[in-house]
Amino acid sequence: MNRFKKVLRAVLLAPVALFLLFEEWGWEPLAAAFAALGRLPWWGRLERWITRLPPWAALLAFGVPVLALIPVKLLALYLFGLGHVTVGLALILAAKLTGTALAARLFQLTQPALMQMPWFARLYTPWKAWKDKIMAQARASWPWRTARRFKMRIKLAGARFLAALKAALS
Repeated sequence: MNRFKKVLRAVLLAPVALFLLFEEWGWEPLAAAFAALGRLPWWGRLERWITRLPPWAALLAFGVPVLALIPVKLLALYLFGLGHVTVGLALILAAKLTGTALAARLFQLTQPALMQMPWFARLYTPWKAWKDKIMAQARASWPWRTARRFKMRIKLAGARFLAALKAALS
């Protein structure tokens, strides 16, 4: 029975782990991409304004844009139903990337205010600990380590290729 529980847990946690891996992969780079917009004067003013919001307004600033993407995702499902699979898939992908980037940046800006709300801090702290534990297990796994080595080889080969191309063109 204990072995069955382990297998069942692994099967049930696999989709959650994949979701967390996507969020982890996308969260930092996409937040950084959005943060780069902060160099634009009006965008920088908007970000500074968001960081000064009181907790209740920070919750709205974080939640409303993320929730606003739900109709876009529903439109994509509607397009799937009409047989427009490519357009629907592109819309889902664009909404996911945009939503992740927006959520990541907004969370960076609003987290200090959000953590002032006891109920948010009470929910976020164990969630973060659980997520970090799952991510540590994923990073320690053989597939993760193998993929990381492969990624480093590809990156190194790309750098070598670019250096050779640059040398050939000079």
